[in-house]
Amino acid sequence: MLDRAHRPGTIGDVDAATAPRLEDWLDAAHVRTHHRRTAAAAPDELWAAARAVRLQDTHALGHLVHWRIPGIEPHETFHRMFRAYPFTLLDEGETFSLSGLCGRIWTLARDYPRLAGAEDFRAWSEPGTVRVLFAHWVRPGAGDRAELISEARVEPVDRAAALRLRALWTVIGGFERLVGAEALTVAARRAERGGRYY
Repeated sequence: MLDRAHRPGTIGDVDAATAPRLEDWLDAAHVRTHHRRTAAAAPDELWAAARAVRLQDTHALGHLVHWRIPGIEPHETFHRMFRAYPFTLLDEGETFSLSGLCGRIWTLARDYPRLAGAEDFRAWSEPGTVRVLFAHWVRPGAGDRAELISEARVEPVDRAAALRLRALWTVIGGFERLVGAEALTVAARRAERGGRYY
């Protein structure tokens, strides 16, 4: 199994009552990233702030998304982006959202398959590819605080994909530690300020 990136906490210490069950989607991930930010705000306020963060509100992360997925406008929110091609919305609730993507994430071809929904994601098994799960959720924190959590998991379909994923992660793993929580930080700051998020 590959190094699990920057994970201030582990999935084991996440409150099972408020967290989506990620193992139901990917239970053999080779890469798993985990970021969290807290804010002096109610969970629904923090979730509203998170849903409103746009690509242009971030720096390195926004540029990375534009490079990998051309055609996305800077004013697009991450929330809407994860609901449209090349992503597929898998499940959502009042304060959580799960999206998936499949394909060869190490190429510049950007030829991700179009998935019709959650069942296509579960059944995906094309050789030499991976399945990627993106999870975002909010849970109550201590006192009057709430916590915004983001986790990504990457599971290769076969050994060839696992080798390519290992090579890719060697290059980008350190970079992810620097940008992975950028949107969460923006959301937490805005939730603490209250009011409009744009």
